[in-house]
Amino acid sequence: MTPTTTGAYRVRSVRPDGTLRCVRLDDGETVDVAADERLRPGYRFEGELAWADGDATVGDCEVVDRTLVSYADGVSNLFEAALDTWEAARREGVGMLARPTRDAGGDPNGAVYAIAEQEGERDVYREFRDGDAPLEPLLERFREGEDGFGAPNEVFVLRPATHRFVCVYLVGEKGGVLADTVRDTYDCPRPEEP
Repeated sequence: MTPTTTGAYRVRSVRPDGTLRCVRLDDGETVDVAADERLRPGYRFEGELAWADGDATVGDCEVVDRTLVSYADGVSNLFEAALDTWEAARREGVGMLARPTRDAGGDPNGAVYAIAEQEGERDVYREFRDGDAPLEPLLERFREGEDGFGAPNEVFVLRPATHRFVCVYLVGEKGGVLADTVRDTYDCPRPEEP
């Protein structure tokens, strides 16, 4: 009999070997599962994982949130709101600071987090990509805030080439102009979705 478990998971990234790094949402444990045509980084799903010969595969599942998560390392020309947030965090002497972003008309369109890298101790970018740093609380706060963005969203984890921080940019509208602009600017192609 093949061992199985059920739960709620969020796909965090595609590993170099093609497997999907997932985080079990009830306890934050990571698990790598075989690539599955139903899933993309950022998707939240509820379903069953089965282990055969030590490898996990997704069985029956329901995708309940089609948020997309993308990563870009060594980016240049980081947008002004991210740099301003980082500078404010440095002035205030804090390791993380968040600010809302707004479109040209002043309407809210996202939120930017600037998180200090801790050289020699932690690799914050890798922790987000590998599922070791929690993403779910940021999404929950973003969706429950006064601007009340609903799911799905787009999340961009960006590490600048010339600054010692990681930018997590939560964009309210999936597939909107802002998300497309970020994708074009930082070479984060939109994945084909099922």
